[in-house]
Amino acid sequence: MYSIEAEHIVKTYPTEDKGIKTALKDVSFTVDQGELFGIIGPDGAGKTTLFRILTTLLLPDKGSARVTGLDVISDYRSIREQVGYMPGRFSLYQDLSVEENLRFFATIFNTSIDENYGLIRDIYVQIEPFRKRKAGKLSGGMKQKLALCCALIHRPTVLFLDEPTTGVDAVSRKEFWEMLSRLKKEGISILVSTPYMDEAALCDRVALIQDGRILGIDQPKGFVEKHLEKIWEVRSAEMYRLLKDLRRFEKTKSVHPFGDFLHLTLTDDQENEVVAFLNTAGHRDILIRPAIPSIEDIFMGLMKTPEAKA
Repeated sequence: MYSIEAEHIVKTYPTEDKGIKTALKDVSFTVDQGELFGIIGPDGAGKTTLFRILTTLLLPDKGSARVTGLDVISDYRSIREQVGYMPGRFSLYQDLSVEENLRFFATIFNTSIDENYGLIRDIYVQIEPFRKRKAGKLSGGMKQKLALCCALIHRPTVLFLDEPTTGVDAVSRKEFWEMLSRLKKEGISILVSTPYMDEAALCDRVALIQDGRILGIDQPKGFVEKHLEKIWEVRSAEMYRLLKDLRRFEKTKSVHPFGDFLHLTLTDDQENEVVAFLNTAGHRDILIRPAIPSIEDIFMGLMKTPEAKA
């Protein structure tokens, strides 16, 4: 039995101009028991809508979904007892202390902090010195850890984390993913969404989503191994002008910033023609070399497919 099954989910919303916006377009995927599965995509891709359906907070217009074998519509009460949900926005009681928030959520699920303390110990010890502080006065990273503790205090079988690292510093992001790895060892299935492409490599499998449509599902290394298109990383003394000039180069297929370089794909593999073009355009300190494809490169490539544009 899968921990999560989504089959042909469609969700629409009315717009202010009396039109219809389709937030999810025929979304299907499964999550295995004990798997760390990532939904990777930019803001507005449909990640939060998907999470709200799977956590029984929204009804799909079409399709079906099951969590631990239970239907999200007919079995919503049972599902809510078995899952933990950490929404994108900090949603705990800001005028309650850290300790009061945690005790409140434990009480809702007829448990106690002591009963499941072993599950949250590694996380809670980091915020325990601030247990008397009101939640609204915590830093972004501390709020994140408190929210995770509250989502785990009843020992859920499936954990839903909607963009949990958005708005926190790089150190807190790294610590958070280390926590998820430890939780997975406890047998908890984890579905996490993120707009950060680099976090995809930390998942067992990922689904790339854009404009409500899943573009592909695979292991991170599987995406890279299947990517046959050659990518070049390019740099020069004037990076902004380099980007503009490469966009008008006739053999450029795609080009986008990537760290200190631009990642470039060509209609053929004649990099010498690129160098000649850039020399003619007056660029200095030109460096061009093959690049190892990243999830971001693959995502950008998938967005240009006819299926993604449909």
